[in-house]
Amino acid sequence: MTHAREKFVTANDKSAPATAEIAKGALLSGVINALINGGIQAWFLRGEERVQLTVDAISADAHTVLASAVPLAVSLAMILTAVSHWTLKAPKKPFVPTTLWLVIKHGLFAFGAVVAGAVVWQRLAGTVEVSVPTAVVLLGIIAGIVAAAVNYMTITAILEDSP
Repeated sequence: MTHAREKFVTANDKSAPATAEIAKGALLSGVINALINGGIQAWFLRGEERVQLTVDAISADAHTVLASAVPLAVSLAMILTAVSHWTLKAPKKPFVPTTLWLVIKHGLFAFGAVVAGAVVWQRLAGTVEVSVPTAVVLLGIIAGIVAAAVNYMTITAILEDSP
């Protein structure tokens, strides 16, 4: 059985994109989101000299890079999943229940991945301070990875298998 991505490759302009096109679009989305979210984080962190990546406590009053990455990744994953559905021009599965489930799934996945990464980092490295430009770059990279992964996973999941 031919997969949906290959089925529509040579059809008209509203055809489903090939896997390579999806990956290229996802990468572009990741770069754009890394730049945008890096800029937003630079605005939030202006005036700071140093920022902690993590602190050696479950709850802390200090602003940390990886604590900021959690809501950034979750909100970005959920928003971009819905946006990817509405902007895809190829034949696709309905928003409810397919993409609605993906919104929830991608949000939970982003939460788990970033929290797990932060906990492992904290366990291995402890409390580490970085400069604001380093914090901005790290948050931009996290946003870019989330955006690219979510874009790719969403589009490949919602493409209609039958014409």
